Amino acid sequence: MIANDQELKIALDRIAQFQAQVAHLRNTETNPINYSAAVSGFITEIDRMQLEVREYLSVHPRELTAV
Repeated sequence: MIANDQELKIALDRIAQFQAQVAHLRNTETNPINYSAAVSGFITEIDRMQLEVREYLSVHPRELTAV
């Protein structure tokens, strides 16, 4: 779980890196089956991290310090 803005930045950077990797594979992998196998883990991780980002951003900063 993301606990502060520094961790948010790290998560967003990782998401961007994984998205770039998927985009690269999309342009270089010629076999659709191999492409699907290669990117499935990246896409799963992107989804997981995006959920954490949404959860963090949905809470006001004062609510975070009150807990």
